[in-house]
Amino acid sequence: MQVILLEKVGKLGDLGDVVKVKQGYARNYLIPTKMARRATEAAIKEFEGRRAELEKAAAAKLTAAQALGEQLAGKTVRVAQKAGVDGRLFGSVTNADIAEALTKMGLAVAKSQVRMPNGPIKTVGDHTVSVAPHTDVVVDVAVLVLAQAD
Repeated sequence: MQVILLEKVGKLGDLGDVVKVKQGYARNYLIPTKMARRATEAAIKEFEGRRAELEKAAAAKLTAAQALGEQLAGKTVRVAQKAGVDGRLFGSVTNADIAEALTKMGLAVAKSQVRMPNGPIKTVGDHTVSVAPHTDVVVDVAVLVLAQAD
């Protein structure tokens, strides 16, 4: 299925690119989230008319993401979880836990923006995760997992 991208999508294309994607990806993700539209003649003409407006909105999103990235740089998030004597957690620290801790610190981060390359954290100690408020802005954040005192 041919779609025209209404914003930058990582590993797919930039604003205004006409790309071919699988139907399910377009129907279930790109179109409902308003990241893309079917690439019909009418849609392409309408896009060209709105291109300046969409580029301005994309630039504003990037600027906001860069500001958030600067605030996140060098931050350490502390998360307390129940742990055994050997330092393994009874459960795990997920991207939702980290996003919640960052939000409590006054930084608006969604759980989908927290990237954990090795999966959920299952041990006590220092770990590093990436936070991506925009496809072009990726910041590493230190996560300190502490054993919770009962």
